[in-house]
Amino acid sequence: MSSRIAAENFAPARDTFPIFSSQMERSDSSIANTSASPTLAHFLKQVGDVQKEATGDGNETPVHQVLDLSDPSIESRPLPFVLSFSNLTYSVKVRRKMSLPSLISRRRMSEPEVGDRFFTSTKTLLNDISGEARDGEILAVLGASGSGKSTLIDALANRIAKGSLKGTVTLNGETLESRLLKVISAYVMQDDLLFPMLTVEETLMFAAEFRLPRTLSKSKKKLRVQALIDQLGLRNAAKTIIGDEGHRGVSGGERRRVSIGIDIIHDPILLFLDEPTSGLDSTSAYMVVRVLQRIAQSGSIVIMSVHQPSSRILGLLDRLLFLSRGQTVYSGSPINLPQYFADFGHPIPDSENRTEFALDLIRELEGSPGGTRSLVEFNKTWQNMKKHNVAGNSEASDRHGLSMKEAISASISRGKLVSGATNNDVSPSSMVPRFANPLWIEMVVLAKRSMMNSRRMPELFGIRLGAVMVTGFILATMFWHLDESPKGVQERLGFFAFAMSTTYYTCADALPVFLQERYIFMRETAYNAYRRSSYVLSHSFVSLPSLIFLALAFSATTFWAVGLDGGLSGFLFYFLIIFASFWAGNSFVTFLSGVVPHVMLGYTIVVAILAYFLLFSGFFINRDRIPSYWIWFHYISLVKYPYEGVLQNEFSNPTRCFVKGVQIFDNTPLGSVPNAMKLKLLSSMSNTLGMELTSSTCLTTGTDILQQQGITDLSKWNCLWVTVAWGFLFRILFYFALLLGSKNKRR
Repeated sequence: MSSRIAAENFAPARDTFPIFSSQMERSDSSIANTSASPTLAHFLKQVGDVQKEATGDGNETPVHQVLDLSDPSIESRPLPFVLSFSNLTYSVKVRRKMSLPSLISRRRMSEPEVGDRFFTSTKTLLNDISGEARDGEILAVLGASGSGKSTLIDALANRIAKGSLKGTVTLNGETLESRLLKVISAYVMQDDLLFPMLTVEETLMFAAEFRLPRTLSKSKKKLRVQALIDQLGLRNAAKTIIGDEGHRGVSGGERRRVSIGIDIIHDPILLFLDEPTSGLDSTSAYMVVRVLQRIAQSGSIVIMSVHQPSSRILGLLDRLLFLSRGQTVYSGSPINLPQYFADFGHPIPDSENRTEFALDLIRELEGSPGGTRSLVEFNKTWQNMKKHNVAGNSEASDRHGLSMKEAISASISRGKLVSGATNNDVSPSSMVPRFANPLWIEMVVLAKRSMMNSRRMPELFGIRLGAVMVTGFILATMFWHLDESPKGVQERLGFFAFAMSTTYYTCADALPVFLQERYIFMRETAYNAYRRSSYVLSHSFVSLPSLIFLALAFSATTFWAVGLDGGLSGFLFYFLIIFASFWAGNSFVTFLSGVVPHVMLGYTIVVAILAYFLLFSGFFINRDRIPSYWIWFHYISLVKYPYEGVLQNEFSNPTRCFVKGVQIFDNTPLGSVPNAMKLKLLSSMSNTLGMELTSSTCLTTGTDILQQQGITDLSKWNCLWVTVAWGFLFRILFYFALLLGSKNKRR
């Protein structure tokens, strides 16, 4: 039996890489001459010789290939991988729907039920689930909605937090470490999470850049992608974009196969899929399962949940596991279904689909008073009887399989886990690297993907640029060539406050960017496609060019039109402080997008916090007039530092005068009296003060205005550095938000 499965498993992959066929055949004959039962060392030596002969370089990363184990000398080889799970139990706490009568009745109870609390109750999603899955086979988990299918897939894929799940999951009898499982497995979510403006080929190529090692040449990565496109049946759609609601792209079935492809690009040993056929028509669903069958036959363990497979799909499945309310009601081969239900007393009619009949019967039992308890007990009896018969018939042929380390080593040698790993490591967890590429490679690939996706949606940047230009135009025409008078000073203060706060408000469009990518990011980082730090750094670098362009456009539109001081050096600092404001604002909004899961809630928080920043910036009330219990908010206001920086850039010239002679009466009740009367009043003040005051005497300089505004703590360059530092701080906080908030596990 094992030799037949081995022969079936590895034949398709051999066709995929025909250039190794002749070398493999010669190596097969050498093994046959060596021993009737080759050891693992013989396997590894065979593959090493073939790779050296094909590449001419023993240090080259293994080309994606597999051994042909159809040779009769290998009949006694056991299956390399067996994933076993036993007694899996998982419960969650749910809120009670409380009413006044139930509250009174519960107060009268002397002791609450075990596991219950006053306002919560315990719901068991998995109850003592056991089974196994083998490489070369597809294990399908079936059941009605709410039966626990997705929960079981999550449990096997280590997507349930430690301590919440009881029971054991082993690979070849050894416990799987979380770190190792991430490297040797892949998880395909029920939703297709893809970048809409990338083509099928580009999507798979970026997945190859992430998951395949740097030591593998670009040409070999392209060959792997092309082979995968053929394997997935996507050749006709390779140049078509994925698409979304606003852009026509591939069909639903093709999109689902692309989702599978990006997770199997590195040829994982374990593949978990959560309802990969949901939402598809029967033909598309059948094609998806056919792809999964080919993946299993290449030497992988495929475990999937499926709602109600057709008879054609049923013919592709090797093992079935029926669940009902978290309990196993059948576990075994599809062939045994008729005998199982016949023994239970409900034979399956020949004209009916086996799975449909089984699911209908399970639903009928769930609605009965006793539920599916009788079927659960019958399944336990059936399984015990089957184990007893198997044990009695196979005692003579019982033999030990490969250890987990040996099996992973052999799989890597066959071309599985295309990760550039070697077989000389001491532990399975160190056998394959945690990440396929160094940090800088991940950053480059992430940046390239982000820019390509953005370049195909230029309207997004165009709208943002338009908003900045319109705001700058309105400010430029509103505050056109301000004069050097007391009114001009007040108008300058208003212009700077509005301009600085505008730079932050226009950054709010960065909020939905990560929220749209959140689940793509969670899927990719859950199984170590790249580091979270790589994403944060590349996200930062990619945002810089657009921020520089926006800052330059806003600065050039407003600086000379408003009549700001400083010449070219003044404009340079004005541009830098505007850019720093965009940087800090973009980083702040990006951090919030990592904390707040919903767009509308995020916009509400952004608008509110930016309004508080403006309130405490020092424009509406000077720093020394702010109450002591609110002064801390003044120092964490993002608007404070660029606002003070541009004020110092404008008013730092001590020779520049803003109040001369009779202008001292402006903005006072005496401002409306005739000019001759103002001169007489000024002369009287001169006599009283004992100093000469004329119409040309400078009474207030730029330095005086800075002191009046309470801007004496930091220089303009220090204000610039503090603003830039705020941006870096929020990027660091964004990293920790991703680190803590994207575990992608059930509690």
